[in-house]
Amino acid sequence: MFASIASILLVFAAAACGGGKDNSGNNASSGKASASEIFQQNCAACHGKNLEGKNGPNLQKIGSKLTKDQILNQIKNGGGGMPANIISGKDAEAVAEWLANKK
Repeated sequence: MFASIASILLVFAAAACGGGKDNSGNNASSGKASASEIFQQNCAACHGKNLEGKNGPNLQKIGSKLTKDQILNQIKNGGGGMPANIISGKDAEAVAEWLANKK
């Protein structure tokens, strides 16, 4: 019973993190948003508006633990409860670079 409830909660948490996409599956940002804005629109529901962590881990100093490429890989492939491709393309690149500078 507990495993079923935990699984359902994980699905809802993962769905909440993906709120920045429009119905076509494309990112809601126009490509002109800053990395911070993209993060706020797509990632803050799980990682906190100040990167403090909520359902997802704290990212305030993630750049001291992971490189840009490692962060980009996590964004693209998900894992550890994070769904894949919450953001993609140039938006994902920008957020990965922005997060890599958080040390």
